[in-house]
Amino acid sequence: MEWISNPEIWTALLTLLFLEVVLGVDNVIFISILAGKLPADQQDKARRTGLLAAGGMRIVLLMFVGWIVTLKEELFEVFGVGFSGKELILLAGGLFLIYKATNEIHDKLEGQEGHASAKVAPTFGAVILQVLILDAVFSIDSVITAVGMTEYVPVMVTAVLVSVAIMLIASKAIYTFVNRHPTVKMLALSFLLLIGVTLIAEGFGQKIPKGYIYSAIAFSVFVEALNIRAKSKAKHADEVVHLHEPYVDDHESSSSS
Repeated sequence: MEWISNPEIWTALLTLLFLEVVLGVDNVIFISILAGKLPADQQDKARRTGLLAAGGMRIVLLMFVGWIVTLKEELFEVFGVGFSGKELILLAGGLFLIYKATNEIHDKLEGQEGHASAKVAPTFGAVILQVLILDAVFSIDSVITAVGMTEYVPVMVTAVLVSVAIMLIASKAIYTFVNRHPTVKMLALSFLLLIGVTLIAEGFGQKIPKGYIYSAIAFSVFVEALNIRAKSKAKHADEVVHLHEPYVDDHESSSSS
């Protein structure tokens, strides 16, 4: 029980918890976009199942942490650029994310939603599978980061469990907000596109500090929040003006004329 009085372990736990919550928000946004295409009675179930399955996958990966660390070893080289197992996974994940984000953005811009389409609607299982594929990519990177911060697997597992609990509580609000505001959904898809490009860059060995990415995302969210607030105030002002407009009876108006 000496870990209770060890400040290094608590520091690692809090840092890992923050990283897991950030990863959880990414998952919720991705789930919100995918689950929005399911029937209404399956959307909440998909949101909860996706988060629980993603958390379970991260815990399973932590059990194989020794193997995951070996993914950093270079496997082969192409034109002077070395590729490890981790980098190949990041490349595949980045391409998958760009493909999904581009598809969704195309659908929004072309106005295919709400119209007859030859596309087959995604099934519940397909949504969960796509969430697991994306989470596997993110989890590989987060597990390697976690190993560099602490050697205690229970600390890593605790961070995952707590973050999943937080996301289950907060996911409904995030899910509702993203699906209620079309501009926020488009912004979220742009974030996924940005993260996909970042994963591909890292797959080619070009490390991009996460702080830059999330600072840009935070600034964009702040600007969008101001836009939503401005639209809300403008709508409220219009309603007040309409409420105070003098009422004119059409019958009286015609009679007086």
